[in-house]
Amino acid sequence: MALFLQGFPIFLLIFCRITAFFVVAPIFSARNVPTAFKIGFSFLISLLIFLTYGLKQTIVPDAEFILSIIREILAGILLGFVVYLFFTIVQTAGGFIDLQMGFGMANIIDPMTGASTPLLGNFKYMILTLIFLSMNGHHHLLMALLKSYEWIPLSNSLFSQIYNGSISDFLVRTFADTFMLALQISAPLVVAMFLTDVGLGLLARTAPQYNVFVIGIPLKILVGFLMLAIIMPGFVTLFEYLFAEMFTAIEKLFGIVEGSGTQ
Repeated sequence: MALFLQGFPIFLLIFCRITAFFVVAPIFSARNVPTAFKIGFSFLISLLIFLTYGLKQTIVPDAEFILSIIREILAGILLGFVVYLFFTIVQTAGGFIDLQMGFGMANIIDPMTGASTPLLGNFKYMILTLIFLSMNGHHHLLMALLKSYEWIPLSNSLFSQIYNGSISDFLVRTFADTFMLALQISAPLVVAMFLTDVGLGLLARTAPQYNVFVIGIPLKILVGFLMLAIIMPGFVTLFEYLFAEMFTAIEKLFGIVEGSGTQ
């Protein structure tokens, strides 16, 4: 009983961080994954971390223990949110493309999140998920989660980093970087749609007898699909770059919370 009372607070802190991560992180937080599996998987990962890392720790469950629980939940949410930002890049890029191609009203329900997503954004998101799983990205993600206890121990300085603005500055910079990546991914098709609009405008001026509103919609859809087919082979290299940037951002977050990293 004494060993149980000594180890249970440590296990509870580990379980809070792992569960908070799986609630926010993509793929693991999908709605079509059973809740019982999420809880059981979180418990299993927490048990493994406790046996390898938690047995060396000592925590006194005093009044500050509640703050420690909140701190661990925030740490797990931060890690999961950084990963989530990089997965939403393709959906944002798909939204830009759909708006130019005329698919802005043709949103569909994403079964992974339960939210309304762009048509091409959901298509790219499925490709991104398949490539991520085929590259064993989920294994690397779990490994990063396990190694987070080497960089962010249970007695971390997360509250002080939030207070001095390091975490907020990191999240703003990461959001700006992901938004810029979404613009860069959608740029080829958006530029092609813009040039198509310019051509239709010239056609309306030179040949007024043509109804550009009737011709323009199917023409933009055709040009958009042709451009999508052309750039499709480059998705693997592009998504590999996104995954590399994602793990780099996670390492930056580790360094900031540890207190020795740079913004």
